[in-house]
Amino acid sequence: MRSRTADWFETKIRYEKTMDDGMQKPITEQYVVDALSFTEAENSIIEEMSTYISGEFKITGIKPAPYHEIFFSENANDDKWYKTKLQFITIDEKSEKEKRSNINYLVQASSLQGAVKNIDEVMGGTMIDYIIASIVETQIMDVYEHSAITTKKPVDERPEYEEEDIKE
Repeated sequence: MRSRTADWFETKIRYEKTMDDGMQKPITEQYVVDALSFTEAENSIIEEMSTYISGEFKITGIKPAPYHEIFFSENANDDKWYKTKLQFITIDEKSEKEKRSNINYLVQASSLQGAVKNIDEVMGGTMIDYIIASIVETQIMDVYEHSAITTKKPVDERPEYEEEDIKE
């Protein structure tokens, strides 16, 4: 398991999908993308989906995701996404009362039990007391992470006066 914190956007895309019987059927699918703005989210989902969709498609919705951290599974069988709410338990030192903070996560797993196992795997490495308040299977098809292209030219760090000596 690995987790990733970012600004996530839930996007919906509508297109004509070829079904098993060869018929075209209009469907809407939901995806999550890592982006800094609505415009970047729209560009990311268009770029990702244009390789999978032949024909026209339409972005029908973009909204900021209610979670900032996603737990990714390394298991190829984990093909579902679960929206989870964890309650972190802290004790107020002054009043000595228990305080619960709700935090939402998106977890990749193949089943509800798998989602619980994956949450425990990630959170087990922390010292925080938590309770799983809810787990709900989503209609999210996939999550696309931002991949920065780092193909810069090597920088010549010699001072300019040394560069001139070499050119002569």
